[in-house]
Amino acid sequence: MYKLCFYVPESHLDAVKKAVFAAGAGRVGAYDNCCWQTLGHGQYRPLENSQPFLGQLGQVQQVAEWKVELVVADELIHDSVKALKKAHPYETPAFDVWRLSDMQF
Repeated sequence: MYKLCFYVPESHLDAVKKAVFAAGAGRVGAYDNCCWQTLGHGQYRPLENSQPFLGQLGQVQQVAEWKVELVVADELIHDSVKALKKAHPYETPAFDVWRLSDMQF
């Protein structure tokens, strides 16, 4: 099992979640479309040869973004990340993938 975390502007929040859910992410037991999301602020400065979705070259851009966290089964992680990248508006979306330990009691 993996934990996938990504940051997305509100304009594309639902579309990106829908894409990763369609790839099988966010399933917990007998539930699907499971995630945790919090609103925060991201910052970046587009450099030469970039194609920013928001902002202008050479200027620091601050944008309200949602941080979305969800679990993904081992066999679905690659398809889930591909779906995230395809649906996300940014040239280079920020995301991370963590391998989760299987703790049995």
